[in-house]
Amino acid sequence: MHFFCYLSIDTKFCVLILILYAYSFKKTAQMLAYEGVCQAYVFGSTNLCFFISMDDIEPPFEETYPTLFHNSTARANDKTLFAVDKECELPLIDLARLNFWSFDQWIEEMAEAASQWGFFQVMNHGIPQKVFESMRKEQMKIFHQPFRKKSEQNFMNLSADSYRWGNPKATSLRQFLWSEAFHIPVADISKLEDESINPRSSIGLFATKAANLAERLAEYLAHNLRIKSSYFRDNCLPSSSYLRMNRYPPCPPSFEVLGLIPHTDSDFLTLLYQDHVGGLQLKKDGRWLSVKPNPDVLIVNVGDLFQALSNGVYKSVEHRVVSHPKVERYSVAYFYCPSYEAVIESTENIIKPAIYRKFSFREYKQQIQEDVRATGNKVGLSRFLL
Repeated sequence: MHFFCYLSIDTKFCVLILILYAYSFKKTAQMLAYEGVCQAYVFGSTNLCFFISMDDIEPPFEETYPTLFHNSTARANDKTLFAVDKECELPLIDLARLNFWSFDQWIEEMAEAASQWGFFQVMNHGIPQKVFESMRKEQMKIFHQPFRKKSEQNFMNLSADSYRWGNPKATSLRQFLWSEAFHIPVADISKLEDESINPRSSIGLFATKAANLAERLAEYLAHNLRIKSSYFRDNCLPSSSYLRMNRYPPCPPSFEVLGLIPHTDSDFLTLLYQDHVGGLQLKKDGRWLSVKPNPDVLIVNVGDLFQALSNGVYKSVEHRVVSHPKVERYSVAYFYCPSYEAVIESTENIIKPAIYRKFSFREYKQQIQEDVRATGNKVGLSRFLL
């Protein structure tokens, strides 16, 4: 038998406890969730379930930033903001094809994708589908907690700035993010804890497998540049990378706002797992292309540091996310980063002379922070051109 507690949208407190047979309970939960009235939770062997109003879950975007959403001067008023030329399928790299006889050809395909697109997708990558499914379930549990709980200082034993939503520095909707995210350094995964959810094992397993895959892919791409094979093992420690779990709530189409504004990633490589909803877009040849979603693959994109290390051979490409008007979207990204002391130096034997001056990752991050404070935007690699 199952017990459930219904949390009214109007009263915001538990008003009814009923005992239902399992079948009847499941049907009721599905109907309520489908209608968007509330979110259902079931806890382990206790079969205790309660419903939380979706209004309690969502970040208070409009209430917190009324000037942006209701002041016409702050609105983007740009009909080209969401203009997309077409949907595209990224170059597909099958890791199962990697063997002694085809190694050079396989590396060339990956290198070409990294230089022409800055993005590619990989299949047969070694991360079981059940790991992604477990991650998705944990993400839903986490993000469907009440907003007041998610925004608490020590939620899941994380630091105060781990939970991020909107953009407190935005001066227009063009700079606003209709999304919420948890930034989790890999070193902090072992600290995760919460009385109602237990995400540590799923998130930790994904991070471990993603770290191994990112190192392999980075070394393959470095092989094509004749970079020392141990460079990434020496500079990218397990504790220097981090995860970002993303949720993009349904966004009213009348709001001229993106789920994630155009940007490039400040790392070597990003491994992205996204669901079937779609919304990721990248800029190629001056045009925005929508990436066709495929939950069976991992998306890989080149970050700023690899563009600098490769002396501009591999491209860190601008990308963004458009939220769906009716359906929430989930993704999780693993950012493959070096330690702050790691030095990034352009590889002169590929393109001469060097394009970028030598810099440390710490210096790069500090410059980004200074630019964001001063201009509201990331400037990036152009600050380090020779």
